[in-house]
Amino acid sequence: MARVDFYRLTRDPVERVLPVLATRILSAGDRLLVVAASAMQRQAIDEALWTLQPASFLPHGAAGSPDEAIEPILIAGTIDPTPANGARLVALADGEWRDEALGFDRVFLLFDNSRIDDARATWRTLAARDDVDNRFWKQDENGRWSEGP
Repeated sequence: MARVDFYRLTRDPVERVLPVLATRILSAGDRLLVVAASAMQRQAIDEALWTLQPASFLPHGAAGSPDEAIEPILIAGTIDPTPANGARLVALADGEWRDEALGFDRVFLLFDNSRIDDARATWRTLAARDDVDNRFWKQDENGRWSEGP
């Protein structure tokens, strides 16, 4: 059963939230595919993974690069159901749902208020399925995340 975590970004942009999620994913020994259609957004995510934590960076690379198979985090413009790095977790960083994501064990759908209607429609569609476990996460004014409605 695929798990889909909906993250509504009301305080911080995806470039601040994704590195925090990625840190947890890597510390659990997992690999991640990050998908964003916009080249500008992929570049911003790349920079955030390098610089968000001054003492370190999160190892990552771009899909299609020579070292893509060894990268724990792979950034791509489209979803590949079998990414070169073997990731079983995917982050849809641009807030756009892609049905191919259900081929992964866990999906992180990161969306801001500009995509709220799309996220709600996706939630309803997935909630009607028996093979998907939906979760919703919201951020408080201090930046902490909690699961809830």
